[in-house]
Amino acid sequence: MLIYFRVLKESLAFAINALRNNKLRTLLSLLGVTIGIFSIIGVLAAVDSLKQEIKGSLSSLDNSTIILMRFSFGPTDIPQWKREQFPDVSYEEYQYIKRNVPDVEAASFSLNVGAESIKYGDKLVTGVGIAPVTEGYYNIESLKLKEGRFFNESESNSGSPVIVLGSEIADGLFGNLNPIGKEVRLYGQRFSVIGVIEKEGTSIFGPSKDGSAIVPVNVVRRIYGSNNKSAFPSIVIKPKSGVDIPEFNAVLGQRLRQLRGLKPDDVDNFFINQLSGFTDFVDNITGTMSTIGGFIGLFSLLVGGFGIANIMFVSVKERTNLIGIQKALGAKNRFILLQFLFESVILATIGGLIGLALVWLITVVASQFTGSFEFVLSAFNIFAGLSSSVIIGLIAGIVPAFMASRLDPVEAIRTGM
Repeated sequence: MLIYFRVLKESLAFAINALRNNKLRTLLSLLGVTIGIFSIIGVLAAVDSLKQEIKGSLSSLDNSTIILMRFSFGPTDIPQWKREQFPDVSYEEYQYIKRNVPDVEAASFSLNVGAESIKYGDKLVTGVGIAPVTEGYYNIESLKLKEGRFFNESESNSGSPVIVLGSEIADGLFGNLNPIGKEVRLYGQRFSVIGVIEKEGTSIFGPSKDGSAIVPVNVVRRIYGSNNKSAFPSIVIKPKSGVDIPEFNAVLGQRLRQLRGLKPDDVDNFFINQLSGFTDFVDNITGTMSTIGGFIGLFSLLVGGFGIANIMFVSVKERTNLIGIQKALGAKNRFILLQFLFESVILATIGGLIGLALVWLITVVASQFTGSFEFVLSAFNIFAGLSSSVIIGLIAGIVPAFMASRLDPVEAIRTGM
């Protein structure tokens, strides 16, 4: 066993010495592997960061959450001209679903309206995202309040002029003052501030709740009217935990069809969008990105592998005389084989480490310039990068190393003379 360790040690020493004596050639050989590892791990790190951001943005929502509207999240067989004729969901349908669909933990009716300005005294904040919702929104989104409370069912039904502010809006209007109980102006009306949402940070799905304000939906319904097409509505439903989701969706669809008076052969004129379907869609996109990026990086890595193989063939050619002398002095074939394999693997591993270092450096710099969006370099990606380097080094070096180990010592010495 000790003799094998000695062979490994001597082979490694020969390989390192050969790389040190040919610095320029070693550097050029590293470039291909460095670019390949950088491409593969860079894409994987970017996709992982995107997935982490998506999961963070959706962490407040349960995957079983259902969004009922006349639009579909994904592709559908229903032609566009027919979808354009679908009616919007209504507040009355929201109330009907709350009363008649079993196993509903929370439901909320919301409108999608444009940004507005909110004023307090002489301070004005513009471009505020207004979220008109019902009281169930608090439980569906699992909102965390920094101060105050959310509006209750009575305030929601009556359309009380109350408002819950995002942290940025509260800071912009009140600074260090306590906003609870203060009155702000929105839609030309006075609203009493009853709550402030904890700071969330930026989101890849658009503005976060930090720059928004939440009001009872019936306030906005009185302003916009019930049939305003510019404020398309939706009903968000959170089923109870442990409920069979396909069965729940079937009951929901059946009750809504009955309410709308659809005939048995009529297609649904609404869409039951499952949030898990959206996350699956996002996973498919990120998976495709990983695959495409992986192939691009793989081709770069193969080019690097061919470069190492070429350098190793040149190295064998240059050191043919030395190989012959080593074999004449009793060096075994495995010693020569390991010597060149180590040289190839060391080249590839160093290139991989440089590639990983570049990816890490970029993730650190990018995270500083993108605010709360954090680029991550996971342990799995580091392991994948180093493993790829070792494998490409073994593949690139095996043929030259085998050729070197099979050289006839007499012919090798004669060739080098």
